[in-house]
Amino acid sequence: MKYLFIGFVIACMASGPVLAQQHSEQNHSKYVWPKDSLVKKKLNQWQDIKFGLLMHWGTYSQWGVVESWSLCPEDEGWCVRRGPESGNWYGYKKAYENLQTTFNPTRFNPERWATAAKAAGMKYMIFTTKHHDGFCMFDTKQTDYKITSTKSPFASNPRSNVTKEILGAFRHEGFMVGTYFSKPDWNTESYWWPYFPPKDRNVSYDPKKYPELWKKFSDFSYNQIQELMTGYGKVDILWLDGGWVRPASTIDSTVSWQRTIPYSQDIDMGRIAGMGRQNQPGLLVVDRTVSGEFENYVTPEQQIPDHYMPIPWESCLTMGDSWSYIPKENFKPARKLVQMLVDIVAKNGNMLLNIAPGPDGEWHEEAYTRLAEIGAWMSVNGESIYGTKPLAPYRQNQWAFTTNGKTRYASYLPTETETVLPAAITLPLTSTVSKETVTILGTKQVLKWKKVGNTMEVSVPEKLRQQLAGKPVWVFKIG
Repeated sequence: MKYLFIGFVIACMASGPVLAQQHSEQNHSKYVWPKDSLVKKKLNQWQDIKFGLLMHWGTYSQWGVVESWSLCPEDEGWCVRRGPESGNWYGYKKAYENLQTTFNPTRFNPERWATAAKAAGMKYMIFTTKHHDGFCMFDTKQTDYKITSTKSPFASNPRSNVTKEILGAFRHEGFMVGTYFSKPDWNTESYWWPYFPPKDRNVSYDPKKYPELWKKFSDFSYNQIQELMTGYGKVDILWLDGGWVRPASTIDSTVSWQRTIPYSQDIDMGRIAGMGRQNQPGLLVVDRTVSGEFENYVTPEQQIPDHYMPIPWESCLTMGDSWSYIPKENFKPARKLVQMLVDIVAKNGNMLLNIAPGPDGEWHEEAYTRLAEIGAWMSVNGESIYGTKPLAPYRQNQWAFTTNGKTRYASYLPTETETVLPAAITLPLTSTVSKETVTILGTKQVLKWKKVGNTMEVSVPEKLRQQLAGKPVWVFKIG
């Protein structure tokens, strides 16, 4: 993960500032709907569950630095080196890779994570089995740069194959589970070939000029993914990152970062997806930013589209400021996180929220607090989220709309200064039935309303206003 910008016009919450980075609108015609009936079924199931957990975790957590990117020899703000030998790339890379010998997350307890995530209302989970640095958080046979290597002190722990433990713990709680896997691998000599020092994030040689070396790397990638698809129980999603590893024919020159890709880096996604689905029928494949048949849903990163999107999509966002663990994290308030979820769902998306474990194998305690606060809202209002579809006008000012086909939900997103509902509030919806009942989720009292033009003006009694004070979002149920 890091600044893989994709084609959306993006904005933050309606009540927040617009992101400084704007992008061209996604061309929906590039999305390819899956033909496999099992993939379609799983995609529909995934779209119904709305809310998931992403975890970035690796040896980099020991230094509290950005995941992998400090190894990348690019002059970008997120590639700045911090740590031993930071003035010498070769020395830094050696020190970074030596973190394997001290990584010992003895507080690792995935059951606690799964329990907290379930209580928050999350229903799927994606775990980073390997990031761009190449360090494997699973027991691969393709490299010794892994948590289960004898070089790693945690290898002697009976739970050292953390990917297997995490997938099992979340699967036990009823989650759909997915494996994040980085297509580029900066530790593997068939990608960053030592003969040519790397200039940037891309492969360090021309694959057309050295096809045998590229074939070696493609087979390496295939074999690692095959391990994940065959040795870790049921897997629902293969979530692939590192979108510069792609065929030249898929490079979009209108996207700035894609213009910098110097070579075709084709690892044969048809072969990979075919193998994945042979072992995991119905597997969702998410080849991020590579539009086509292997991107079953699109993934705006740290961004929320400013409008309804008719294709399957997911905003992947951080609970704090960083994808990876940092000692002092700035966690977003639960109120903001709930509003982000409501905003996303009304636009036809899912929200994938990242929490980063630390070097000891635990989250910040504040992350558990945030999840509990989100869960308190979801336990009351979840019916307006799960299994719903967006309802026109989708998002209008402070309103977000969803429906389950029978009932309509109008969610009111208060500003930071609003703590209680107005005594009279106008829902920008037209009632088709004069006897429709209106309630607020969490209460049983039927509210009085009247039709005013093409809207419904609802009266909220004072006692109810005080009872519901301070909620992150108020949901009106109409039906």
